[in-house]
Formats: sequence, structure tokens, C-alpha cells
Amino acid sequence: MYELKTLLPQFDIKLPNCMYELRNVSISAGAAPCPENEDTAAVLQRQEKVLKQLEELKAQLAQIREGLNIKVCGKSVQHTTACHNGGLKEVPLHDVVVNGHPNFIPYALLALKNAWRNLYTIDVKTFTHSTLADIGPAAREFEANLAKVAVNEELPKINVTLIWKNCEHTEMISSPTMYVPIYGEVNIIRYLGRVGPVEYRYENSPLCNEIDAVLDICYQLLRCTTHKSQVAMVRLLDKRLNQQQYFGGSEMSVADIGVYSSLIRMPAITDKDLTPALLAWRKRAKLITEI
Repeated sequence: MYELKTLLPQFDIKLPNCMYELRNVSISAGAAPCPENEDTAAVLQRQEKVLKQLEELKAQLAQIREGLNIKVCGKSVQHTTACHNGGLKEVPLHDVVVNGHPNFIPYALLALKNAWRNLYTIDVKTFTHSTLADIGPAAREFEANLAKVAVNEELPKINVTLIWKNCEHTEMISSPTMYVPIYGEVNIIRYLGRVGPVEYRYENSPLCNEIDAVLDICYQLLRCTTHKSQVAMVRLLDKRLNQQQYFGGSEMSVADIGVYSSLIRMPAITDKDLTPALLAWRKRAKLITEI
């Protein structure tokens, strides 16, 4: 064996006077604390107190969770079901927030509320953000029509808070813990179509791709900047209707809600731009959406 030289030179370290020395309060495993070591006994006493407080907190959280479960069951909150929702775990729905500009009114909320009145309740409450001085007569009329539809507490329900805001896109916040927006009225319809009544869930339907294609056309229609491009999108909708009663076949679907709301939001599209098949469809849809 040989001795290694010290890499660092030997020198005295002067500690600052603002520091203090901690006593060694550790004890070996299984050894009883020394009665003379008051610091060790104090640490063990505090540890026991903290552990007791944690147990009490755990019991309180269990009681709160049990109370919340009872409250949810009493309110009959809509749940996603495994048999109709792609095998998803059954969980209660959270309230959602929709931010929208008065110039781009989300008529789909009113259409769905009317169409689902006997199946599912959408309780919409409206507020005005400080970025807007006035929402205008059209938005006020929309609020009045929403209030006319009664809320049935016995039906499954989702609460929607609509905030009139100076924003570029209509967006929905579905997560209560983090800001995860869903942009566009069409995509909001898709979300509500997945969590709404079973009769309007289309993911397991043979017409799933067709309904998604119609909603995609609505998304493009709302972003057309010229009347010519708007009419071109209307022609595509006419082809998708294909002499059917509704875009989802013989029954009303979320695709019809999307088309109906989009046409209302496009005042440049008049009856002259609609084909006879679309005009007949609009009359049938109006009886259900009541807009």
C-alpha cells in the first residue's frame, strides 16, 4: 500500500457567525432514545403529533368524498357510460365554460337545449366580461330564448356558463383544473354529442364518418370570407343531404344542429342560395330546434 498526497492544502475554515450548529438527533434502528437526549425526544414527539394530524386529515377527506358522492347522486348528474361511449370509465361530467363574442353567437346551445328538452338538460347561464361594454340586441334576444326553455332537474344535466367576451374564437373550457380550450362551435357540438343523450351519440353509428364530414363542412363554411366560397360549401351540404330527411338519415343528429346553427350565423346566405332540398330540411329542423 502507498499513501496518496492530499489534493487540497490543509487550511482552517472560518465559519460565518450567522450560522449555527445542529445537534445529531439520529438514533440507530431499534434503539430506544436516550432519556438524557431532550432534542431526540422532542423530535419524536413532534413526529407522533404530525402523524396523528395526518390520520385525522385523511379521515376528514374520506368524509368529504363520501358527501360529494351523495350530492352527485342526488343531482342525477349525467355520466359517460361504458356501453355507449367506447368503453370509457363512468365518471360525472364537470361544468363547462364557453367564451364567445356577441358577433358569433353559439346558436347550437339553444338548438341543443330545445332538441334535448325531453332527454337531457343543458342549463346555460350567461355573463358579460369587462372587455365588452354592450353585447347588442341579438345576444340579448339569444339570452331571452335560452331562459324560456325550462330546466328539468330530473333529467341528466350539464351546466354551461356562457361568457360574452372580446375573443376571436368561440371556445369551451371543459377541464376544471387546467385551461384546455376546445375551439370552434362545431367542435363544441362534437363534445356535447359525445356526452349528451344516447340518442345523439354517433361514435358507434354507421354514419359516424358522414356526420363528421358534415360538421367539417360547417367548420369551413364559418371561415369562408367570400359569398362565392360560402355558396360552394352550401352545395357540398346539399350533396351530403342527398334527399334524406336529415343529415344523419331519418333522425335528427348533431350534424343537423351544426348545419342549422351555421346557416343562422351566415346572414349573407339567403333562401336563393339554398336548394329546394335544403329549404325543406330547414323547415323540419326548425320544428325541433325552435330557432
